Amino acid sequence: MAEGGGKTEVSNYNMDGSSFRNTMHSLNYGSVMEAAARNVMAERKQEEKHARNVGPIQYDLEDLEDDPELHALHKERIAQLKEEVEKRKEMERKGHGTYNDVNEGEFLPEVTGAFQVCVHFYHQEFERCRIVDKHMAILAKKYFDTKFIKVHAPDAPFFVEKLQIQVLPCIVFFRNGVAYDRIVGFEELGARDDFATSKLEGMLLAGGIIAVREKGEDESEDEEEEYKRERAKRITYGFTKYSDDEDSDFD
Repeated sequence: MAEGGGKTEVSNYNMDGSSFRNTMHSLNYGSVMEAAARNVMAERKQEEKHARNVGPIQYDLEDLEDDPELHALHKERIAQLKEEVEKRKEMERKGHGTYNDVNEGEFLPEVTGAFQVCVHFYHQEFERCRIVDKHMAILAKKYFDTKFIKVHAPDAPFFVEKLQIQVLPCIVFFRNGVAYDRIVGFEELGARDDFATSKLEGMLLAGGIIAVREKGEDESEDEEEEYKRERAKRITYGFTKYSDDEDSDFD
C-alpha cells in the first residue's frame, strides 16, 4: 500500500484461487522437509549415542569351539610349534646354544653338519685366546641358529695348514662347510684386550655368520647402522666370499 494525498490505494495483487493454493502448498512442503531433516539428525545422534554405550562385541564361546576354521588354524599352529620344538632339540643335540671344544677328528663333521659355524682356533696358553673364549661363550647362547666351536690349533695341524692359519686367535666363518671369512688377531677388534662383547658381535653380524635379531628396547638405530657399515666395509675390502658354488676347503 502507498499513502498519498490522504487516500489509501491497494496494490494490484492477483490473489486468485490457483495462486493461493500453490503458495500454501510450497510453504507446507518446506515445513515438512525441514521437519524431516530434524528427525533424521535426531535419529543419527541417537544411533551415535547408542554406539558409544555398546560394549565389545560378545561372542558365543560354544559357537567358536564348533568353528571348523578355528579348529583348522589351531591344529596348524600346534603342528608348527611341535616342529619348531623338535628342530630346536635336534640343533641342541648337535651343539647349538653351547660353545664346545672339538678335536681334529670331530672338526669336519662339525663344520659340515650345520648351515653356519663360527670356529675359534686357539692356543691354550694365549691370554687373548681366553678373552675370545669368554665372548664367544656369551654369543653362542644368544645366537642359537649359528653353531660356535673352538679348536686347539696345535692339535689340529692338518686343518691349520689347510686354512692357512698363521696368527692366533683366529675366528673362521663357515657356511655349508666352506670357509668364507675370518677375524685374525685383535686388530679388527680395536687392538685392545678389554673390548666389549658387542664389538665382536658387530664383527660377526657384519660377516654374516650370525643373523640380525629383532631390535630390543635397549638397542638403537645407531648400532644397527654401524653393523651395516661394518658389513659393507668387509665385503669391499675383506676376504669375504659369497659364492654358493664354491668347493669345500677340505676336498
